[in-house]
Amino acid sequence: MKTTHRNNVVGMFEEGNVVKICAPMVRYSKLAFRSLVRKYNCDICFTPMIVASDFVRSIKARDSEFTTNECDRPLIVQFAAHDAQTLVDATCAVAPFSDGVDLNCGCPQRWAMSAGYGACLINKPELVKDMVRHVRNQVDNPNYTTSIKIRIHNDLRKTVDLCQKAESAGVAWITVHGRTSEERHQPVHYDAIKTIKDSVSIPVIANGDIKYPRDVESIHQLTGVDGVMVARGLLANPALFAGHEDTPLECIWDWVDISVQQGTPFTCFHNHLIYMLERVSSQPERKVFNSLCSTSAVIDYLQSTYGSVYDLVT
Repeated sequence: MKTTHRNNVVGMFEEGNVVKICAPMVRYSKLAFRSLVRKYNCDICFTPMIVASDFVRSIKARDSEFTTNECDRPLIVQFAAHDAQTLVDATCAVAPFSDGVDLNCGCPQRWAMSAGYGACLINKPELVKDMVRHVRNQVDNPNYTTSIKIRIHNDLRKTVDLCQKAESAGVAWITVHGRTSEERHQPVHYDAIKTIKDSVSIPVIANGDIKYPRDVESIHQLTGVDGVMVARGLLANPALFAGHEDTPLECIWDWVDISVQQGTPFTCFHNHLIYMLERVSSQPERKVFNSLCSTSAVIDYLQSTYGSVYDLVT
């Protein structure tokens, strides 16, 4: 990982390369997985979405929701919030240990929207603008970024208005998931992402349906965006950004090493491997692997089925 812009995420966009970002994923984009994808050309990682009010109120929430280390940079902390002061308080708590904060304006889950979080915020551009401005005004570090992650409206003019208002408030960059809050598996509206990119002067990140290395460049060419953000594609293949079509054996063993070193809970350790092996294993193999119940059983299975990491150099 380059260190020239450890504390200047915006500088990464100025280098002219497509910036590659690991998305915020509930339960999955935690420290251990971030450590893995960083070994395979991921430029920036997001934490899972954290509810800002819980984070501010509860020491237990802070300890369980936010874990990092000195190698975990550049790091963006994503918060769900619906008032400026709570977002500011949460940001100030994590600012010494991260490079930016992102306001979730895209989560379409019913619980989030009913609580005033996530995708419902795309219909409140003045509130988003106010929250961005407050964070910008109260964080001392001039290189600390404030960004937003959004979904699109059916009427794209509303999305453009939201993005332009956020830009005027000082947002450093915008991630656009190219679906509406009602859409789940429908095709991504890359034309909408291009329209947004053409409507602002700050970096725009494309998110949605990036599954293979070739998708990174094709979406860049299609939309002109400054970077791509990947969620499920990285779960299936954490080495995607390094150009691998499927998860290589080396990456699987790297995950085992990182998980053991960091004390990753078995369920998380196992679930990540289920995703990684889905495209490279047969259905009978998956059935056996999915039924394993301990770290030692998983390691024994991997060694007997795929070989050890030492086989890679012999």
